[in-house]
Amino acid sequence: MLGFLFNEQECKELGYMLRKELDEMLLDLGDNRLDKDVRRAIAARYRTVFRMYARIATPKDLSRYARNHRLIPM
Repeated sequence: MLGFLFNEQECKELGYMLRKELDEMLLDLGDNRLDKDVRRAIAARYRTVFRMYARIATPKDLSRYARNHRLIPM
């Protein structure tokens, strides 16, 4: 296990980077032209980045990126 200490500015920057990455992956997951295996790999990476973002985001901010797996086709 690794630990990091971030100051306020670094937390904001990290949150920004993670949000942008989550936005891009949501767009890719919504693209039906992508192969099923590629979408599965993106979904796995999305879960990892989402968990990272969950450590620094407020519940309100986090709810924007929560996915409902039953409604979103793979």
